[in-house]
Amino acid sequence: MVQEEPKFDFRTIKTFEDACHKIRVTTALPSLTNGCQQFLKATIAAYKLMVIFQAINDGWIPDWSNTNQSKWYPWFRVLPSGSGFSISYTYNDCVYSSVGSRLCTDTSDKCQYIKEQFEAEYKELFLYS
Repeated sequence: MVQEEPKFDFRTIKTFEDACHKIRVTTALPSLTNGCQQFLKATIAAYKLMVIFQAINDGWIPDWSNTNQSKWYPWFRVLPSGSGFSISYTYNDCVYSSVGSRLCTDTSDKCQYIKEQFEAEYKELFLYS
């Protein structure tokens, strides 16, 4: 009798370090030694999110030529308030995406989890501080 491997639970990825461990990459962060330091926080946040999405997607890769394939990505609405991200939504987009093609998932559950668990990384990516 062949025993199936247990299904991967994406909720086990709680930190960037967890994601690095899952996809077997170092936790070392990129640097901008010859670049504009103004973009360093956003660059690091984008890198972290790409690693996190890859780990949580567990091998799923979006097929951008397939408009029937659902692609979910977090959508944040930034309003003039103290918190920065006052209201947030999650959308399923098959044709048009306003985010990097690496930053999407195949299910709304994964997308919602990333939006809530990694909000700090999105703030670093989207907002000046």
